[in-house]
Amino acid sequence: MENFVQTYLNEVKIITEKISPADIEKLAGKLAELQQRQGRLFILGVGGSAGHASHAVNDFRKICGIEAYTPTDNVSELTARINDEGWDSCFAEWLKGSRLGQKDAVLVFSVGGGNREKNVSVNLVKALEVAKQTGAVILGIVGKEGGYTRQVADACVLVPVVSTDRITPHTEGFCAVVWHLLVSHPALKRSPTKWESVKP
Repeated sequence: MENFVQTYLNEVKIITEKISPADIEKLAGKLAELQQRQGRLFILGVGGSAGHASHAVNDFRKICGIEAYTPTDNVSELTARINDEGWDSCFAEWLKGSRLGQKDAVLVFSVGGGNREKNVSVNLVKALEVAKQTGAVILGIVGKEGGYTRQVADACVLVPVVSTDRITPHTEGFCAVVWHLLVSHPALKRSPTKWESVKP
């Protein structure tokens, strides 16, 4: 077990060294442009990434002053859309109902980024097709080079694969690292975080 712990932590170090600062900076720049034009940020994620999306909505709203939303925060609407229209279209129809437009951006948190041919996370693919049609900016943090998000994004951070056995935990772990970096970025941060001001 000790060997596994050390192996995992070593992989984290390697990812930290390999992940592209330039890609993160580009993502920060697109978000800063969104902030300046007062566009909205729609964050999409499935499974663990849905939890990340909810957390990130809080951070982008509270720390950066960006109007942000995720469909998974409204379980009633989400499940109604899944029940009535199907899983594959639930995010796309939610974006249409939110009147996604050119001023807005869609940010995807996903291990694979969606793949229609392999029938994986097709709801992300269809949502990004809506984003492309409306001219919204497409952003992502993903762990697979060949996924749809990476292919169509205006800015996308790729979490490097250092172990084919642990693509999912590393991608989801670094997704949190990257979005916390972004909301702390001087180009985006507007409000202080609480604990830094608390005296020891």
